[in-house]
Amino acid sequence: MTIPAPAPTFGFNFDNTYARDLEGLYIEWQAALAPTPKLVKLNRALADELKLDADALTSPAGAAIFAGNVLPVGAKPLAQAYAGHQFGGFSPQLGDGRALLLGEVIDRHGQRRDIQFKGSGRTPFSRGGDGKAALGPVLREYIIGEAMYALGIPTTRALAAVATGEAVQRETRLPGAVLTRVAASHIRVGTFQFFAARSDITKVRQLADYAIARHYPALQQAANPYLAFLQAVSNAQAALIAQWMLVGFIHGVMNTDNMAISGETIDYGPCAFIDSYDPNTVFSSIDTHGRYAYGNQPTMARWNLARLAEALLPLIDPDSDQAVKLATEVITNFAEHYSSHWLNGMCAKLGLSHPEAGDLALAEGLLGMMHKQTADYTQVFRALADAVLGNEDVLWAQFGDNASFDRWLQQWQARLTREPRDPAARAQAMNSINPIYIPRNHQVEAALDAAITHADLAPFETLLEVLAQPFTPRAGFEAYATPASDGNAGYRTFCGT
Repeated sequence: MTIPAPAPTFGFNFDNTYARDLEGLYIEWQAALAPTPKLVKLNRALADELKLDADALTSPAGAAIFAGNVLPVGAKPLAQAYAGHQFGGFSPQLGDGRALLLGEVIDRHGQRRDIQFKGSGRTPFSRGGDGKAALGPVLREYIIGEAMYALGIPTTRALAAVATGEAVQRETRLPGAVLTRVAASHIRVGTFQFFAARSDITKVRQLADYAIARHYPALQQAANPYLAFLQAVSNAQAALIAQWMLVGFIHGVMNTDNMAISGETIDYGPCAFIDSYDPNTVFSSIDTHGRYAYGNQPTMARWNLARLAEALLPLIDPDSDQAVKLATEVITNFAEHYSSHWLNGMCAKLGLSHPEAGDLALAEGLLGMMHKQTADYTQVFRALADAVLGNEDVLWAQFGDNASFDRWLQQWQARLTREPRDPAARAQAMNSINPIYIPRNHQVEAALDAAITHADLAPFETLLEVLAQPFTPRAGFEAYATPASDGNAGYRTFCGT
């Protein structure tokens, strides 16, 4: 294992609490050397947020850092240990098989942020894999993460993408790359499972104390901080999954090692957005039974949280029966918290300021008709604001001559009258949360194909520009608001491993 020589700081002011406080939860490791690293994309806005020197990082020296060839002063790269339920089956040892936590920095808002490499080579957790990443999945994660950020959804973000100058073998030989991403932390449900599976309660407690101090510090004063921690993570996930559902996002691989206790969206693999509304939509090539279908995501989040609860039981109460009772109550209440977040968000999408009796049926009635008519989820909600202003043509175009929809439209308009509001103000509020642009699957694929096949990054850059302002229509970008002509028939996404 060759240890790279340290480089100037480039603004990286590391304070690596995970490495310092959680010995035994990781293995120190180094990235594989990239032959000819070349910077593909630097997220300058995020670099500035992290107080990094963006200009210096666009140099060849910056590319060497983001490839893992050179370490900034203070970096302490490590591979984190975790376990996980993958499609329901438990793997007691997973860990960072192609990722390295470079270190932690404090951003301009005083928030601690992890900086992690993805695709930087084999680690002791690689399980026979090469630990590398191809350029396509790296750019996909960059696109989707930035889109989610612009939509206001908690997410990890890409700081940089670097081409390594070597090929990686998948179905074919593909250009290799390393992604540098930023997260509130990379602590997962599976991190707790790793030590719970080994009955190492001391480590589970150590990790829980660290996670509480880092993410939910107010809970340190709670009467039962570990139960309160479970409740806080459950609440964060209820809010997050509701946001996913409200924009039509499918994570695609909601294993317990892909659920962050911070409440951020993490690990963008076979992810995608729905076009026509169908709760059974699955795009992931490996989800052959639809476990993580769009409509199943709230249930799967609750299932994952139950696994976290199991890991925390010895900390919640020394009486195992009492611990189970307390934890079960938290998990049971997840559905209510999720439903509240979802209904509040759906009411806002419908132009309503607060839910009242009958609004759930109103929302579900619209979704049911969208399903029957294969209406485009994003376009329907965007068109509702036009209908508020008196232009119903775009909305009707999604449903055709449909008597059922006419009845729904009258019910919705009657509901709006019970909350009198200036139509222009109502439409503006709706358009501020109902995006016109999402990462349409065919547009994402076109950008990736251009980058990989033709070394043309222009479509990638344009797509990023469009998605940075998802709520604002702009001339020249009309095609980005339009679904694929074939409705994404047969579309499949892949993990990219």
